[in-house]
Amino acid sequence: MDLLAKKLKSAEGFVSLQFTTGPTHQRMRKSSIAAAAGTFAAMLLYGCTAASNAIDLRGASASDLTDACQGKSGWRDPAPPVQIDTNVYFVGTCGITSLLVTSGAGHVLIDTAEAEAVPQILANIRRLGFKPTDIKLLLASHVHFDHVGGHAAMQAATGARIAALPDQATELERGEPMLDDPQHGVIKGITPVKVDRRLADGAFWTVGTNRFTAFATPGHTRGSTSWAVQPCATGACSRILLADSISPVSAGNYRFATNPDWVNRFRIGVGRISKLPCDVLITPHPAASKLFDRLAGIEPLTDPKACAAYSAEGLNWMERRLSTERAGL
Repeated sequence: MDLLAKKLKSAEGFVSLQFTTGPTHQRMRKSSIAAAAGTFAAMLLYGCTAASNAIDLRGASASDLTDACQGKSGWRDPAPPVQIDTNVYFVGTCGITSLLVTSGAGHVLIDTAEAEAVPQILANIRRLGFKPTDIKLLLASHVHFDHVGGHAAMQAATGARIAALPDQATELERGEPMLDDPQHGVIKGITPVKVDRRLADGAFWTVGTNRFTAFATPGHTRGSTSWAVQPCATGACSRILLADSISPVSAGNYRFATNPDWVNRFRIGVGRISKLPCDVLITPHPAASKLFDRLAGIEPLTDPKACAAYSAEGLNWMERRLSTERAGL
């Protein structure tokens, strides 16, 4: 049992969490967190998985997953759950990643897909042999309905708490993208949820043997967040990065060329992905990183250069979009 777990008292006691932002260490104590004391300890990540491409799958096989999603990429198309690595499972749909990271101290779920997909995700979690009520923390890549539309329903089903970086927290509590979001006005909102903890960029938490780190990578949205996950205690494992979306998509009348502040934010945020710890790349839309093919062994699952290539793709995408706009096309 790690230090954090040892300091976790009963549900009627208190939680002492230690988190780090760079070299600065802080300790926070909350008293009387009824029934949720065990839940809030479930905070956060860095990045790690088995170095080998040979995976001992729990749940469905990778071939079951590719067969189920052959020719399908719908946000609600059912997909079976598949183990990605130690403690890390894909539990989403054919078109949306929902990532479950498990431990004896509680589980963490990153992204909940659309509200209509929540029953499928819950069924996948149960199929793996885990209890949804053991999910203690909900995290998110970005606040668009296809990725966090299920947050309210998932929180109701699990009792989990919600944590986010400040800009994303504002979006979650608004229930819609910020007014300056390129897709504002054309993408539907979500049921607003209360954020229990506003995180610091680069802060990490441990849950059992898992470590989570939040990195601000704005661009696709203002609150875009990439999550580094280290699912081992020793550090002798690969680094998993759930890198947020990199597409410069927008409402029909939006022009990036006349919004230089957003373009600068995009370049910095998406560019940052190339510098993050990354051996195994996972993306909010699995097709964006060919996740299913990689799990099936068609392409390598582990590639230390994958995040740099993914980042470069997003930056090039923005430059093409700007060129098109300036040409009046």
